[in-house]
Amino acid sequence: MKAIKIYAVVLILFAAGGCKKSFLDTEPVTSVTDENFYKTPADAFKALVGCYDGLQIVWSEGVALPVAAEVMSDNTFGGTGASDGFGYQMIDEFDKARSPSDQNVYERNWALYYKALYRCNMLISKMDQIQWGANPELRKTYESETRYLRAYLLFDMVRLWGNIPLLTTPSAENLPQANPDDVYKVIAEDLKFAAENMQGVTYTAQPVAERGRVTKYAAEALLARVYLFYTGYYAKTDLVGVVTKANALTYLEDVISNSGYGLLDDYANLWPAASLASYAKEDNKETIFAVKYTYTSDYNGNTDGNHWMIMTGIREQAFFPYGNGWGAETVNPKLWAAYSAADTRRVASITSIVDEKLAFTNQSKQREYTGYYAKKYSPMIDENGKPLPEGYGNTSFQIGQFQDYVSIRYADVLLMAAELGSANAQTYFNEVRQRAYKGAFTPLAVNQDNIMKERRLEFAFEGIRYYDLLRQGINKAAQEIAESTTVLNGGKSAEKKILAGNVIATKGLQQIPYTQINLSNGVLKQNAGW
Repeated sequence: MKAIKIYAVVLILFAAGGCKKSFLDTEPVTSVTDENFYKTPADAFKALVGCYDGLQIVWSEGVALPVAAEVMSDNTFGGTGASDGFGYQMIDEFDKARSPSDQNVYERNWALYYKALYRCNMLISKMDQIQWGANPELRKTYESETRYLRAYLLFDMVRLWGNIPLLTTPSAENLPQANPDDVYKVIAEDLKFAAENMQGVTYTAQPVAERGRVTKYAAEALLARVYLFYTGYYAKTDLVGVVTKANALTYLEDVISNSGYGLLDDYANLWPAASLASYAKEDNKETIFAVKYTYTSDYNGNTDGNHWMIMTGIREQAFFPYGNGWGAETVNPKLWAAYSAADTRRVASITSIVDEKLAFTNQSKQREYTGYYAKKYSPMIDENGKPLPEGYGNTSFQIGQFQDYVSIRYADVLLMAAELGSANAQTYFNEVRQRAYKGAFTPLAVNQDNIMKERRLEFAFEGIRYYDLLRQGINKAAQEIAESTTVLNGGKSAEKKILAGNVIATKGLQQIPYTQINLSNGVLKQNAGW
């Protein structure tokens, strides 16, 4: 009999001025067999928490998708240390020749995604044997959450690698890669099930301790995101026959009309490093879905923290409130220039060394230095120079970061609805821009080009821009990503070049780990261009 882990919920107190009650903080407590475990709703709940935990750890090792997606886009360069390997340049430039030995940069991600997928498939497969008793609605809720998480994982995987084995049962079978249409069909059906089987509890009515769990509205919003990407990237008219354009818009209009979510008054308050005392904190009214983290990670098996945030920090130097980091995601100056000086999102999103008068002296340790760093997910220090995790007893600033990854915001719902042709498109578009420009707001016509430009400014460093580019067509994406400019490598001027042909050759996909291809005895095939 196959042994499984049971996970117990642990609520952890958090953070500046409040408490972080995380639904996802888990730890293994015992082992049982899958035959005798899945009997009661309590068993199902423990397994469900294990599924959330699976999502929480997929970026704990390897290259996190929120980082990779920004590096692959036209927002940032690979950066990292001047004496580091060139793996991030390989990702940035879609060029295996930049680091031929880096054949397995996504190895741990691949393994962790499939581990998380296994947990979801196991719980889904056991739904019929659980004794739900007098509460059949609970089954719908738990199954909806689990299917949302499975869809979320598959969507990450199919966008990153394109061609993946599709597992919908708890199996480790050595399967060939599936047609992407088959993967998207599972994603669409899972999200449609969640959207139609979860109760529409509004944001204000949702218990605080429950925030962080999947909702009906998160499923509707993600379904629209999947629709837009699939139909754009694959040049299709609907989402594998499951969701039409009209369906996707209806889901978004439901979120807008009935969910209780809304925009914060000030954009900077979404991000702790941009707002400090005025930070709206996690699970605010704009956060529709987030991957939850807390500060309890250690090197003894607890993997609860945001392990990837350290990559975005200023290279080996800290200035209050910005903490020390490894200098990936050096910001392309073209992004800074794309913002109007009147746009409050610029200084809320980007740290400008010169404009903020930061005495940065580590140019010699930074590769692809541009003078700009990403602010939204910057590690932080307190006024005494202490990394924030240390204030909660975690002495490892590398794995103890605990800022949640906000995956879906209400602003995204507004802009997607505008893009899909809502009768209120101009109103939705204006709402997002009015918040950004405040008193300097001037009307701008809502059209596809303006929406895509606005999305870049609104969602910089949130892992969205790259996929917005791809869904406009690979040639368009390649044109925008292509670059020839000058950066500082180790303090010395150097050319930075990204060839459009490389993006086109790879179809915008990343390499499948060669270890996985070898383990499959050649059943798996490498993506084109790698």
